[in-house]
Amino acid sequence: MLTIYHNPKCSKSRQTLELIKENSSKEPTIVEYLKEPITENDIVQLLTQLSCSPIEMMRIKETEFKEQNLKGADDKTLIAAMVATPKLIERPIVSDGNRAIIGRPPSNVLTLC
Repeated sequence: MLTIYHNPKCSKSRQTLELIKENSSKEPTIVEYLKEPITENDIVQLLTQLSCSPIEMMRIKETEFKEQNLKGADDKTLIAAMVATPKLIERPIVSDGNRAIIGRPPSNVLTLC
């Protein structure tokens, strides 16, 4: 089963969702992470599945990143910032429960379909 952490206002996220629907036999679970709270445990799990550091899972060009003075922050602070400000989470992220992929470009997710 695939889960997409989705922002419907994002063109890359919409494109990724369409690719999943076209290439997977199962309907994905859609988590609109800007509306549905994402927990610290969720983020830690995604980081493990992505095999990346918190900074690699963040949108560092967002105004909120600068406003919160996150450049050079430790991992715990970055994770807390993503929980408090989900807009900072890179999008979309697709997980199969074991591995996760950031859908930039959207075709990245085809390895999970």
